[in-house]
Amino acid sequence: MNRDELILRQQQLLVRSAELRLGLADQAQVFKRPLAVVDTANQGLRWLYGNPQWSLAALAILVVLRPRRTLVWGRRLWSAWRMLKRAQDWVAAGSLRD
Repeated sequence: MNRDELILRQQQLLVRSAELRLGLADQAQVFKRPLAVVDTANQGLRWLYGNPQWSLAALAILVVLRPRRTLVWGRRLWSAWRMLKRAQDWVAAGSLRD
C-alpha cells in the first residue's frame, strides 16, 4: 500500500469509528432512565446509611402504632435476608468448584 492508500484507509476507519460511536450513543439512550432511577435509589441509601436515626424513628413509630404487623413483616424480612445469604453462599461455593 502506498501512502495515499493508507491515508484514505485511515480516513475511512475514522468515519466508521465515528458512525459506530454515534450508533452506540443512540442505543445507550434506552438505559438512561433506568440508570437514573438506580442512581437516585443509591443516593437515597447513602443518605439512610449516613442518617440512621430516621430509619430507627420510623421503625419505632411502626412498632408503637402497629406492633403485630411490624413483627409479621420483621419475620418475613428476616427470613428473606437469611435466604438471600444462603443463596449467596451457595453461589459462592459453586463458583469455587469450577
